[in-house]
Amino acid sequence: MHAEPGDWLVVKGTVVDSPDEVGQIVEVRHADGEPPYLVRWIRDGHEALVFPGPDAHVVTAAEKVEEDRRERQRISAIQDAIAGQPHPEQRSLRTGHGGA
Repeated sequence: MHAEPGDWLVVKGTVVDSPDEVGQIVEVRHADGEPPYLVRWIRDGHEALVFPGPDAHVVTAAEKVEEDRRERQRISAIQDAIAGQPHPEQRSLRTGHGGA
């Protein structure tokens, strides 16, 4: 496992329907990016020194930005569908035009 400050640590929920624990890595203790990491958990802002187990993975800061962008687009498309307005990407799929 490798991380840099600003990356995100995701620990999968261990019980059905339990949410993942997500925290931002604020400090990496080893120069090679290996654990342990000082993590600020988004749930409550608590900081803890974490030695991640096999149920954890690192999401880079760049991957998180892209993931957030896709999620914003998805939510926007849902809101447009509820309002009865086709989303620009949906129009381009139907007509072969439009969209960025």
